[in-house]
Amino acid sequence: MRDLAFAVAYRMLGSVAEAEDVAQEALLRFHGATGVENPAAFVTTATTRLAIDVLRSARVRREAYTGSWLPEPLVAEDATTRVEDEEAVSLAFLVLLERLNPDERAVLVLRESFDYPFAEIAEILDTSEANTRQILSRARRRIADERPRFDPDPQERNALAARFLAAAREGDMDGLVALLAPDAVMVGDGGGKARAISAPMHGAAQIARALTAFVRIADEWGLTLEPAIVNGQPGFCGLAPDGRLVNVASIDVAGGAVQRLLSIVNPDKLAHLGPTSELALRPVRPAPPR
Repeated sequence: MRDLAFAVAYRMLGSVAEAEDVAQEALLRFHGATGVENPAAFVTTATTRLAIDVLRSARVRREAYTGSWLPEPLVAEDATTRVEDEEAVSLAFLVLLERLNPDERAVLVLRESFDYPFAEIAEILDTSEANTRQILSRARRRIADERPRFDPDPQERNALAARFLAAAREGDMDGLVALLAPDAVMVGDGGGKARAISAPMHGAAQIARALTAFVRIADEWGLTLEPAIVNGQPGFCGLAPDGRLVNVASIDVAGGAVQRLLSIVNPDKLAHLGPTSELALRPVRPAPPR
Protein backbone atom coordinates (compact mmCIF):
# COMPACT_ATOMS: atom_id res chain seq x y z
CA MET A 1 0.00 0.00 0.00
CA ARG A 2 2.87 2.40 0.70
CA ASP A 3 4.39 1.85 -2.75
CA LEU A 4 1.00 2.38 -4.37
CA ALA A 5 0.35 5.57 -2.42
CA PHE A 6 3.79 6.95 -3.25
CA ALA A 7 3.46 6.06 -6.95
CA VAL A 8 0.17 7.95 -7.22
CA ALA A 9 1.31 10.92 -5.13
CA TYR A 10 4.65 11.36 -6.90
CA ARG A 11 3.03 11.39 -10.34
CA MET A 12 0.55 13.95 -9.06
CA LEU A 13 3.04 16.21 -7.29
CA GLY A 14 6.51 15.75 -8.78
CA SER A 15 7.91 16.12 -5.26
CA VAL A 16 9.37 13.25 -3.28
CA ALA A 17 8.94 15.04 0.05
CA GLU A 18 5.31 15.99 -0.60
CA ALA A 19 4.56 12.54 -2.01
CA GLU A 20 5.96 10.90 1.12
CA ASP A 21 3.80 13.13 3.31
CA VAL A 22 0.68 12.44 1.27
CA ALA A 23 1.35 8.70 1.23
CA GLN A 24 1.84 8.69 4.99
CA GLU A 25 -1.43 10.55 5.59
CA ALA A 26 -3.31 8.24 3.20
CA LEU A 27 -2.00 5.19 5.06
CA LEU A 28 -2.95 6.69 8.42
CA ARG A 29 -6.49 7.15 7.12
CA PHE A 30 -6.50 3.58 5.82
CA HIS A 31 -5.37 2.15 9.16
CA GLY A 32 -7.93 4.26 10.98
CA ALA A 33 -10.80 3.11 8.79
CA THR A 34 -13.03 0.10 9.45
CA GLY A 35 -14.76 -2.25 7.06
CA VAL A 36 -12.54 -1.43 4.07
CA GLU A 37 -13.35 -4.01 1.39
CA ASN A 38 -10.85 -2.81 -1.22
CA PRO A 39 -7.66 -1.47 0.41
CA ALA A 40 -6.03 -0.45 -2.91
CA ALA A 41 -9.08 1.57 -3.94
CA PHE A 42 -9.29 3.23 -0.52
CA VAL A 43 -5.60 4.20 -0.53
CA THR A 44 -5.73 5.44 -4.13
CA THR A 45 -8.79 7.56 -3.40
CA ALA A 46 -7.30 9.06 -0.24
CA THR A 47 -3.96 9.69 -1.92
CA THR A 48 -5.50 11.36 -4.97
CA ARG A 49 -7.74 13.65 -2.94
CA LEU A 50 -4.89 14.65 -0.63
CA ALA A 51 -2.60 15.29 -3.61
CA ILE A 52 -5.22 17.49 -5.27
CA ASP A 53 -5.37 19.61 -2.10
CA VAL A 54 -1.57 19.90 -2.07
CA LEU A 55 -1.49 20.87 -5.76
CA ARG A 56 -3.99 23.65 -5.21
CA SER A 57 -1.91 25.14 -2.42
CA ALA A 58 1.40 24.53 -4.23
CA ARG A 59 0.42 26.29 -7.44
CA VAL A 60 1.04 29.75 -5.98
CA ARG A 61 4.43 28.66 -4.59
CA ARG A 62 5.50 27.25 -7.94
CA GLU A 63 4.40 30.35 -9.81
CA ALA A 64 6.66 32.38 -7.52
CA TYR A 65 9.55 29.90 -7.83
CA THR A 66 12.91 31.43 -8.77
CA GLY A 67 14.03 30.24 -12.21
CA SER A 68 12.89 27.06 -13.92
CA TRP A 69 10.98 24.50 -11.86
CA LEU A 70 11.88 20.81 -12.21
CA PRO A 71 10.56 17.86 -10.17
CA GLU A 72 12.51 16.23 -7.35
CA PRO A 73 14.35 13.35 -9.04
CA LEU A 74 14.19 9.63 -8.45
CA VAL A 75 17.64 8.13 -8.95
CA ALA A 76 18.89 4.60 -9.67
CA GLU A 77 17.15 2.00 -7.51
CA ASP A 78 14.32 4.40 -6.63
CA ALA A 79 13.45 4.72 -10.31
CA THR A 80 13.15 0.97 -10.78
CA THR A 81 11.65 -0.21 -7.52
CA ARG A 82 9.10 2.48 -6.73
CA VAL A 83 7.71 3.26 -10.17
CA GLU A 84 7.04 1.13 -13.20
CA ASP A 85 6.17 3.29 -16.22
CA GLU A 86 9.42 5.11 -16.97
CA GLU A 87 7.91 7.55 -19.46
CA ALA A 88 5.12 8.57 -17.07
CA VAL A 89 7.66 9.57 -14.40
CA SER A 90 10.25 11.17 -16.67
CA LEU A 91 11.19 14.66 -15.57
CA ALA A 92 10.04 16.07 -18.91
CA PHE A 93 6.58 14.52 -18.59
CA LEU A 94 6.15 15.64 -14.99
CA VAL A 95 7.08 19.19 -16.01
CA LEU A 96 4.46 19.04 -18.76
CA LEU A 97 1.82 17.92 -16.25
CA GLU A 98 2.31 21.22 -14.44
CA ARG A 99 0.20 22.80 -17.19
CA LEU A 100 -2.86 20.86 -16.08
CA ASN A 101 -5.19 21.81 -13.29
CA PRO A 102 -5.36 19.36 -10.35
CA ASP A 103 -8.45 17.50 -11.59
CA GLU A 104 -7.00 17.12 -15.10
CA ARG A 105 -3.77 15.82 -13.69
CA ALA A 106 -5.56 13.35 -11.44
CA VAL A 107 -7.68 11.94 -14.26
CA LEU A 108 -4.69 11.62 -16.61
CA VAL A 109 -2.52 9.94 -13.98
CA LEU A 110 -5.17 7.50 -12.80
CA ARG A 111 -6.30 6.59 -16.31
CA GLU A 112 -2.95 6.37 -18.12
CA SER A 113 -0.60 5.18 -15.38
CA PHE A 114 -2.95 2.96 -13.38
CA ASP A 115 -5.65 2.11 -15.95
CA TYR A 116 -8.42 3.07 -13.53
CA PRO A 117 -11.99 2.73 -14.90
CA PHE A 118 -13.76 6.01 -15.59
CA ALA A 119 -16.49 5.14 -13.09
CA GLU A 120 -13.97 4.78 -10.25
CA ILE A 121 -12.12 7.98 -11.21
CA ALA A 122 -15.45 9.81 -11.26
CA GLU A 123 -16.17 8.57 -7.74
CA ILE A 124 -12.76 9.73 -6.51
CA LEU A 125 -13.32 13.21 -7.96
CA ASP A 126 -16.98 13.29 -6.95
CA THR A 127 -18.17 13.96 -10.49
CA SER A 128 -19.94 12.13 -13.30
CA GLU A 129 -18.36 9.53 -15.56
CA ALA A 130 -19.20 11.66 -18.60
CA ASN A 131 -17.44 14.66 -17.08
CA THR A 132 -14.43 12.49 -16.23
CA ARG A 133 -14.12 11.49 -19.89
CA GLN A 134 -14.31 15.14 -20.89
CA ILE A 135 -11.61 16.06 -18.38
CA LEU A 136 -9.30 13.37 -19.77
CA SER A 137 -9.90 14.48 -23.33
CA ARG A 138 -9.16 18.09 -22.39
CA ALA A 139 -6.01 17.13 -20.49
CA ARG A 140 -4.68 15.09 -23.40
CA ARG A 141 -5.31 17.94 -25.83
CA ARG A 142 -3.48 20.43 -23.61
CA ILE A 143 -0.25 18.42 -23.61
CA ALA A 144 -0.49 16.52 -26.91
CA ASP A 145 1.82 18.75 -28.96
CA GLU A 146 4.68 18.69 -26.46
CA ARG A 147 4.32 15.24 -24.98
CA PRO A 148 7.86 13.85 -24.68
CA ARG A 149 8.85 10.81 -26.70
CA PHE A 150 11.75 8.48 -25.93
CA ASP A 151 13.62 5.90 -27.96
CA PRO A 152 12.07 2.55 -26.96
CA ASP A 153 15.29 0.56 -26.42
CA PRO A 154 16.77 1.47 -23.02
CA GLN A 155 20.15 -0.01 -23.96
CA GLU A 156 20.40 2.27 -26.99
CA ARG A 157 19.33 5.28 -24.89
CA ASN A 158 21.94 4.47 -22.26
CA ALA A 159 24.67 3.93 -24.88
CA LEU A 160 23.99 7.29 -26.55
CA ALA A 161 23.84 9.02 -23.18
CA ALA A 162 27.20 7.44 -22.27
CA ARG A 163 28.76 8.81 -25.48
CA PHE A 164 27.25 12.20 -24.71
CA LEU A 165 28.65 12.21 -21.18
CA ALA A 166 32.08 11.13 -22.48
CA ALA A 167 32.09 13.96 -25.04
CA ALA A 168 31.18 16.44 -22.29
CA ARG A 169 33.99 15.17 -20.03
CA GLU A 170 36.47 15.53 -22.90
CA GLY A 171 35.24 18.99 -23.86
CA ASP A 172 34.49 17.68 -27.35
CA MET A 173 32.33 20.44 -28.86
CA ASP A 174 31.91 18.73 -32.22
CA GLY A 175 31.01 15.45 -30.56
CA LEU A 176 28.40 17.13 -28.35
CA VAL A 177 26.81 18.99 -31.27
CA ALA A 178 26.64 15.74 -33.25
CA LEU A 179 24.82 13.98 -30.41
CA LEU A 180 22.40 16.83 -29.64
CA ALA A 181 19.20 17.37 -31.60
CA PRO A 182 19.28 20.71 -33.47
CA ASP A 183 16.38 21.97 -31.35
CA ALA A 184 17.58 20.43 -28.08
CA VAL A 185 16.80 22.20 -24.81
CA MET A 186 18.69 22.40 -21.52
CA VAL A 187 17.00 23.41 -18.28
CA GLY A 188 18.60 24.04 -14.91
CA ASP A 189 16.80 24.27 -11.57
CA GLY A 190 18.74 26.08 -8.86
CA GLY A 191 15.71 27.46 -7.07
CA GLY A 192 17.57 30.70 -6.42
CA LYS A 193 19.86 28.81 -4.03
CA ALA A 194 22.40 27.20 -6.36
CA ARG A 195 24.12 28.21 -9.58
CA ALA A 196 22.04 27.23 -12.61
CA ILE A 197 21.17 28.72 -15.98
CA SER A 198 18.56 31.40 -15.47
CA ALA A 199 16.29 30.30 -18.35
CA PRO A 200 15.98 27.29 -20.65
CA MET A 201 18.72 27.13 -23.29
CA HIS A 202 17.94 26.07 -26.85
CA GLY A 203 20.02 24.77 -29.74
CA ALA A 204 22.79 22.19 -30.04
CA ALA A 205 25.70 24.64 -30.45
CA GLN A 206 24.69 26.86 -27.53
CA ILE A 207 24.14 23.88 -25.22
CA ALA A 208 27.45 22.29 -26.25
CA ARG A 209 29.32 25.51 -25.40
CA ALA A 210 27.59 25.72 -22.02
CA LEU A 211 28.39 22.09 -21.24
CA THR A 212 32.07 22.44 -22.05
CA ALA A 213 32.19 25.49 -19.78
CA PHE A 214 30.43 23.51 -17.05
CA VAL A 215 32.93 20.66 -17.35
CA ARG A 216 35.84 23.10 -16.96
CA ILE A 217 34.25 24.40 -13.75
CA ALA A 218 33.60 20.83 -12.61
CA ASP A 219 37.27 19.99 -13.10
CA GLU A 220 38.28 23.04 -11.06
CA TRP A 221 35.92 21.96 -8.28
CA GLY A 222 37.04 18.34 -8.44
CA LEU A 223 33.56 17.10 -9.39
CA THR A 224 32.99 13.64 -10.79
CA LEU A 225 30.05 12.88 -13.08
CA GLU A 226 28.67 9.44 -12.33
CA PRO A 227 26.16 7.79 -14.73
CA ALA A 228 22.76 7.14 -13.17
CA ILE A 229 19.17 6.31 -14.08
CA VAL A 230 17.08 9.41 -13.36
CA ASN A 231 13.30 8.96 -13.42
CA GLY A 232 13.65 6.00 -15.74
CA GLN A 233 15.95 7.83 -18.19
CA PRO A 234 19.76 7.88 -18.48
CA GLY A 235 21.47 10.68 -16.65
CA PHE A 236 24.21 11.45 -14.18
CA CYS A 237 24.96 12.67 -10.68
CA GLY A 238 27.57 15.34 -10.02
CA LEU A 239 29.56 14.49 -6.90
CA ALA A 240 31.88 16.76 -4.93
CA PRO A 241 35.32 15.47 -3.88
CA ASP A 242 33.86 14.46 -0.50
CA GLY A 243 31.15 12.39 -2.22
CA ARG A 244 28.33 14.82 -1.49
CA LEU A 245 25.75 15.46 -4.19
CA VAL A 246 25.96 18.64 -6.29
CA ASN A 247 23.39 17.98 -9.02
CA VAL A 248 21.32 15.33 -10.73
CA ALA A 249 20.63 15.48 -14.47
CA SER A 250 18.42 13.57 -16.88
CA ILE A 251 19.47 13.01 -20.51
CA ASP A 252 16.37 12.45 -22.64
CA VAL A 253 17.05 10.56 -25.88
CA ALA A 254 14.67 10.35 -28.84
CA GLY A 255 15.23 9.95 -32.56
CA GLY A 256 18.81 8.87 -31.91
CA ALA A 257 19.76 12.23 -30.36
CA VAL A 258 19.71 14.04 -27.03
CA GLN A 259 16.51 16.09 -26.94
CA ARG A 260 16.63 17.44 -23.39
CA LEU A 261 19.12 17.86 -20.59
CA LEU A 262 17.37 18.62 -17.30
CA SER A 263 19.57 19.38 -14.29
CA ILE A 264 18.47 19.84 -10.68
CA VAL A 265 20.97 21.77 -8.53
CA ASN A 266 18.58 23.09 -5.86
CA PRO A 267 19.80 21.27 -2.71
CA ASP A 268 16.29 21.20 -1.25
CA LYS A 269 15.24 18.90 -4.11
CA LEU A 270 18.22 16.56 -3.64
CA ALA A 271 18.16 16.11 0.13
CA HIS A 272 16.18 12.85 -0.06
CA LEU A 273 19.08 11.31 -2.01
CA GLY A 274 21.70 11.93 0.67
CA PRO A 275 24.07 14.66 1.85
CA THR A 276 24.35 17.62 -0.54
CA SER A 277 27.39 19.75 -1.26
CA GLU A 278 27.69 23.51 -0.83
CA LEU A 279 29.94 23.84 -3.90
CA ALA A 280 27.20 25.08 -6.23
CA LEU A 281 25.39 27.30 -3.74
CA ARG A 282 25.07 30.94 -4.63
CA PRO A 283 27.12 33.26 -2.42
CA VAL A 284 25.00 34.96 0.19
CA ARG A 285 24.78 38.66 -0.51
CA PRO A 286 25.40 40.88 2.54
CA ALA A 287 22.44 42.86 3.73
CA PRO A 288 22.45 46.50 2.56
CA PRO A 289 23.58 49.01 5.22
CA ARG A 290 20.83 50.76 7.10
